[in-house]
Amino acid sequence: MPRVAICAPSRAITEEDAARVLALADAFPGVELHFHPQCFLSNGHFAGSDAQRIGALVECANDPSFDAVWAARGGYGAARVVEDALAQFGKVADGKAYLAYSDGGTLLAGLYRTKIGRPIHAPMPSDIRRAGGEDAVRRVLGYLSGSNDGLEPSIGDHHPTVAFNLMTLGMVCGTPLMPGLARHVVMVEEVAEHLYAVDRLFFHVTAHLGGVAGLRLGRISDVPENDIAFGHEAEAIARHWCERHAIPYLGRADIGHDIANKIVPFGLAGAPSGQ
Repeated sequence: MPRVAICAPSRAITEEDAARVLALADAFPGVELHFHPQCFLSNGHFAGSDAQRIGALVECANDPSFDAVWAARGGYGAARVVEDALAQFGKVADGKAYLAYSDGGTLLAGLYRTKIGRPIHAPMPSDIRRAGGEDAVRRVLGYLSGSNDGLEPSIGDHHPTVAFNLMTLGMVCGTPLMPGLARHVVMVEEVAEHLYAVDRLFFHVTAHLGGVAGLRLGRISDVPENDIAFGHEAEAIARHWCERHAIPYLGRADIGHDIANKIVPFGLAGAPSGQ
């Protein structure tokens, strides 16, 4: 039975939302979820102080009784703690799966860079708040139970794959958490950014993706209305910057800040972390 520790490197989750997730997990007897008390702490924007968030993440990673660590929620915060937390991960942390997306991509990037564990882009418990969010949570519970039905359909064995929120990847580029992505397929998605900001992010991110096997575009959702139309839609933006940097544009990816967000294990499908 996979035992899953849930902590919050970024923002907090409510006890009510946690209870709803635990109720869904009852239908998956092969999975046992444990919410760390730190998930419910509050310190301004964050789920507790930096020290509390580091402590919970390290505790969950180094506890040999857990098989996986699941980030409770995104929202900004992981960048303040991930580097210090990874420095305290012990040998037992390497045997775990780590699931997150959005701001949690900072953790996934750092794990992949340091070849610790199995980083996985996946919905989080906080997705229970979305209309129909139970489906997103069930997708992860099914994956943890051994089902591959929730995997992003384009991933395969030809090239290793990673998936990131575009803003998060832009934040990680050029930092000690940025993994080498040569020969990888890079999937990106974004939410609640003006199209000119999406263009700006692609300007920055594609300059750091030399040697990748290609880029796939997930959903660019909830785009705010600007005072003047940008004049280029999201796919045209992606194609423009891929062409400028000789990055193959491979089409769309089924990921995004929504309940249809699919699961993307980092690396080659079915391969150990770091492959």
